[in-house]
Amino acid sequence: HESSFGTTGVATTTHSLGNIRYTPGYRNYDGYRFYPTWEAGFEDWYKLISDQYVRQWKLVTVDQIVPVYAPSSDNNDVTAYIQAVESAVDTWRSGTVGV
Repeated sequence: HESSFGTTGVATTTHSLGNIRYTPGYRNYDGYRFYPTWEAGFEDWYKLISDQYVRQWKLVTVDQIVPVYAPSSDNNDVTAYIQAVESAVDTWRSGTVGV
């Protein structure tokens, strides 16, 4: 949702699925983590969600994760964000590939 699934904004350059902010140990591009490939960006995003949000913080649903991942303090509409993610997941589960 952050970048319309990598089709807009800085993600088109950084290959960062979720526009993950730069942290030490990663290449920096305008304040975001930069990856050499989409595969590397996807792998790191899934690792972040799995390791930090689920295992460490025990957040396991979209409703629990989104307010932390994309807080309103960063000018996100948390309710709309949750609805967009749930809609995308429902679309994929139906067998329809769409963004």
